[in-house]
Amino acid sequence: MNNENTEVTEEGKRIHDQAPSDLFAEFMRSGWSPSDYSDLAPLEVVTYAFARRQILSAAFPGIRLVLPAGGYKVRANDTDYQYRPHSAFAYYSGVQGADSTADAVLVLEPTDNGHHTYLYIHPRSTRDTDAFYRDAKYGELWVGRRYTLSEAQARYQIDTRLVTDLEALLKDGKETLTIREEDVMVDAAVPHNNRDNELKVFTSEQRLVKDEYELREMQSAVNATALGFNDVISVLPAAVATPRGERVLEAAFYGRARVLGNDLGYNTIVGAGAHACVLHWIRNDGDVRPGELVLVDAGVEVESFYTADITRTLPVTGKFTPAQRALYMLVYESQLAGFAAIKPGVKFSQINIACQEVLAKGLADMGVLTISAEESMKPEFGLHRRWTLHGVSHHLGLDVHDCAHARKENYLDKELEEGMVLTVEPGLYIQPDDELFAPEYRGIGIRIEDDVVVTADGCRNLSENIPRHPDEIEKWMQSILR
Repeated sequence: MNNENTEVTEEGKRIHDQAPSDLFAEFMRSGWSPSDYSDLAPLEVVTYAFARRQILSAAFPGIRLVLPAGGYKVRANDTDYQYRPHSAFAYYSGVQGADSTADAVLVLEPTDNGHHTYLYIHPRSTRDTDAFYRDAKYGELWVGRRYTLSEAQARYQIDTRLVTDLEALLKDGKETLTIREEDVMVDAAVPHNNRDNELKVFTSEQRLVKDEYELREMQSAVNATALGFNDVISVLPAAVATPRGERVLEAAFYGRARVLGNDLGYNTIVGAGAHACVLHWIRNDGDVRPGELVLVDAGVEVESFYTADITRTLPVTGKFTPAQRALYMLVYESQLAGFAAIKPGVKFSQINIACQEVLAKGLADMGVLTISAEESMKPEFGLHRRWTLHGVSHHLGLDVHDCAHARKENYLDKELEEGMVLTVEPGLYIQPDDELFAPEYRGIGIRIEDDVVVTADGCRNLSENIPRHPDEIEKWMQSILR
């Protein structure tokens, strides 16, 4: 990596440590051709973002609302993780992909008839400034071209201002709500308000039902993810032949995410063999062995920051053993029950109950439960959960676990509505040392996960084109590996 030779100023900017001479500064300002994005068209999301802000405005009349994009997150010393803005900022601003810049802030300023929106940003460091080659945090030579204020306004259809002018405004004493712990300057400038958490909750709950734009973006994320799973299958032979082959599969999916999207929606889980029994296995440092299964839980995040969340459990050599197939079919039937439970008016929690009933009955039929399936389904017992600890559904959208700050009554106890997007992901995990199961079942972990949108009379599986049934999976794998 290039040595920046920088110092950190009081404002936290990384500035090249050698102050330029007048001659050098003048030389750096001259001889550049024009760079004008005057033909920028508004993004498709603009009208949707405007409508979302109207709902937010109506909920908090007369109060200034401040939604920070957030800053860079330090990975180690002076290197940062790839930047990704806060989801509430992305939702209400429409800013997306490479256009997003650290430390931007969306402000809804109260007016007599609602709010007027301003986007505060660090604009382009033009060639008539020293910043373009001295500022290693925002300068164009270091991090690439940014929009000017007028270009950003044309792109997002929001009035733009310098973020350096925001601190003084926030200290004017006007009642202000913000999302905390995303921007140091905003946190310091805005006095704490007992309603800050109310804003955080509202911006989460408003995303429970997706608009048309969101549904299209989520379908795009699923489609890209499907191609990523094709890539995973195509490198299975290489994964078998390579130590720590799980990382071969992880790398294949990551390549697709970066080519077709912004990034991964979350850390990819690649669990081969018994590693599939570790629910959040992200070390991905195990070998991939013939005859075993590999569980891959992965999702592409597209440029608009919407993500898919798909899990498939694949036989490494393309063929399920009888024991693997038996457990897989139990999970498959459980997922079908979850799909069938989804329709408007049904409580979110009913999806989990529907899936768990099938799993409990299957485990009882296999003789591993010491009580009946009906008894096991009682909350005070739940013995079947030894092999299936997690819930089977969550909301999906800008965050992989979307709407996470919604109140319990508006999430777990909420009745489903048309336009909600959910995962359905039952699983069974038989630990390698579990003597309640016969040896041929031990060390097998299976999860099947799909993304569905609630429709007027049920649900539509956004990922229906990614094979799920074991027969379909074997044909799918054969078509790629032949």
